[in-house]
Amino acid sequence: MRMTAAVATGLVLLAGCGGGAGGGKAGDGKGDGAGKGERPGGPARGASATTHLKNIPDVGTALRSRIPAGSRQVVAVYGKGVDSADATVVLYDKGAKGWDRKGGWSAHNGRRGWTADHHEGDKRSPVGVFSLTDAGGVLQDPGAKLPYTHSSAFTPPSYWAKSTRHDFDYVVAINYNRVKGTSPLDPSRPQGQSKGGGVWLHLDHGSGTSACVSIPKAGMRALLRTLDPARHPVVVMGDRAHLAA
Repeated sequence: MRMTAAVATGLVLLAGCGGGAGGGKAGDGKGDGAGKGERPGGPARGASATTHLKNIPDVGTALRSRIPAGSRQVVAVYGKGVDSADATVVLYDKGAKGWDRKGGWSAHNGRRGWTADHHEGDKRSPVGVFSLTDAGGVLQDPGAKLPYTHSSAFTPPSYWAKSTRHDFDYVVAINYNRVKGTSPLDPSRPQGQSKGGGVWLHLDHGSGTSACVSIPKAGMRALLRTLDPARHPVVVMGDRAHLAA
């Protein structure tokens, strides 16, 4: 039997940052995070340079080698620790003289931290390098360069915590276990449902998620207006130990 569009959309929200397919809340309902702005300074401890960088700071050869040669934009997610929900997101753009830091924001990841072997319901964000090709949200397109799906279907279920009400006002799909070039609402899971899915960049509500990475509204608007398919953007994400390997 074919799923209706509404049912399919509901499964995407529930199996992504909303938790497992059985339901549950996104985050743990502490604060809304909407007032947080850019975090001062760069993410690299002790590093002052923010322009003409040879490599993305604090990313070792294991993940650096997975960044496609043609990528000219990187969203780096620096998790505080393997079991921490706190992170920093930094946007880098590559010019003729190297990588330049374009912005940075306080952020959150999976409430239980990070994993190199993500499974549905583990409440951890997947470590890795993933392309960014599709965006959307409850709110109208703010000027995104990525294809943008504007739909009320992104609205979180009414039984989720009140603090999560605007989580999906803006989202960028992280291409972990999904079909590139489709709406973030597409429920397809090429690696199987058990590997999880619906992992997005979305608005922060002040605490950890079920797998997504959340940043303030200003940061999401900046990313949507900057990430350019012609520059083949990717996200490099993980806790600092995994990133540095």
